[in-house]
Amino acid sequence: MVLDEAWRALEGVEPLSGAQGGPLRRTIKLILDPLVIRPVQNPGCAGPIVTAQGAVEVTARVHAAAGPLRATAEWFTLLKQVRRVLRITDGNPQDLYFQRCFELATSRGSPDRLRDTQIAEAALVELHGFTAGRTTRALREYLTDPARTQELTELIRIAWERRPLRDGSRADAAIRLTGLLDACAAARAERKRDGGQSLLDELLADHVGTHSGIRLWSVDTAPSAQDLGLTGHPAPPPPVLGATASTATLGLPFDRSIYERVFTVLQADLDRVDLPTVPDLVDAEIARSCAPWALLDESLRVAAAAGVVLALGFAPLGPEPIAESVAQRVINGRWRREAYALQARRLTVHTPDAAVADNPLAAVAADLYTPWRPYLRRLWVRLHGRDARELALPDADELWDLLDGVARSVILDHRMRVKQALSVSSPGTVADSTESRAS
Repeated sequence: MVLDEAWRALEGVEPLSGAQGGPLRRTIKLILDPLVIRPVQNPGCAGPIVTAQGAVEVTARVHAAAGPLRATAEWFTLLKQVRRVLRITDGNPQDLYFQRCFELATSRGSPDRLRDTQIAEAALVELHGFTAGRTTRALREYLTDPARTQELTELIRIAWERRPLRDGSRADAAIRLTGLLDACAAARAERKRDGGQSLLDELLADHVGTHSGIRLWSVDTAPSAQDLGLTGHPAPPPPVLGATASTATLGLPFDRSIYERVFTVLQADLDRVDLPTVPDLVDAEIARSCAPWALLDESLRVAAAAGVVLALGFAPLGPEPIAESVAQRVINGRWRREAYALQARRLTVHTPDAAVADNPLAAVAADLYTPWRPYLRRLWVRLHGRDARELALPDADELWDLLDGVARSVILDHRMRVKQALSVSSPGTVADSTESRAS
C-alpha cells in the first residue's frame, strides 16, 4: 500500500505501471526493491509490514528516484520499439530489459530517440546474444520441421515403450523416507550438518526414487499421479511434441509437451551459453519425459519421492495429523501461523459454501484442502530445472533446503494471492473480511 501510494504520485512512469496505475509486480521485483528501496541496506523498509517511520522512508526513497524512474520508463519504451524493428520475439521484455533500462537511466539520463537508438540496439544485441542460438524460436522451428517431426515422434514412441515397468521396491520405502526427512529437519533445528546423509546414501543405492516413479505409471497406485496433482489423467500419458507454450497456461508436470518442457528451461536461464544446443535439449527431454518421475538423475527422483511423503502430511487448516512427523510439524507449524490460513479455517467452519464462493480467500482455502498438489507441482518444476542442468542432489542438507524452500515458496505465493484478491475486492468485501477477522 505504501509503495502503491508513493508510485501514483510520480509522473511519466506509465510504461512501468499496471492498468490501475500502480507499479507492476516486475517493477517492484526488478527495480524498486533491489535498486531503489534496497531493504537489506535499509531494514526500516524491509518486511511485508512497515512502521510509520518505515513508510516515510520508503516514500522518500521512491520520490528521490523519480528522475531515474522516468528515464527508465523512457528507455524501456525505446528498447521495445527497437526490439520490434529488429524482429526480436524471444523472452519477456520486462524480465530482460527493466534492470538494463534503470542502468542506462542512471548512467545516461533520459534517452534521445535519434542519438540513443544505436545504444538501445547494442543493448538488445548484447542481451539476446547470451542465448547463443538457444531461443524459443529456434526450438519451434526445430520441432515443426515436417521431416524431423516424424523422426522425433517415433523416438518418443520407442522411449515410452521401453519404460521400466517392474517395481522391485521394498515395502518400507515410506518409513525410510520419513526417517530421512526427520533427520534432516532435526539436524537443521539443532544447527548440525550432515543430518540424514547415511540414510540418503542408502536410499540412493536402493534406487528408491526410481521405484516410486515407476509406481506412478500405474492407475492402481495410491496415491496416484492424478491424486498428487501431477497429471489430469488416471495415469501419465506419453508426451507429445507440441509447438506452443505460455507460462500462464502450462500443463501439469506429467502432461507437458516436449516443447513446453524445453521452453521452461530456456525461459528460466537468460545466459544460455552453457546449455546444450536445441537438438540436444530436445533429445534429452524425450528421454527424461519417458523416465520415472520424468527425471533422469536418481538423487532428484529420491527428492521427489521424499517430497510426496512430506507433502501428504501437510495440514495447514488443522487439526494436526495423528502421525505427524518431525519434518511435517516444522512446515505445518509455519503454515498454520499464516493469517490467511487462519482466515480460511474460519471460512470453512463458520461460513456457508455459497458465501465462501464469493469471498476472495475462497480459491486459497480450496488449495489448502489439498496442499500437497501446489507443493508437488512446484517441487517437480525445481527438480526438472536441476535435471536439465545436470545438478544432482546428493547432499542431505541441500535436499532439505530444497524441500523446505519449496514449502516457503508455496506459502508466500498463497500470501501474495490473498493480497491481490483483497486489493481488487469491493469496499464491502474488505469490510466484511475485516469484521470476520475482528470476530
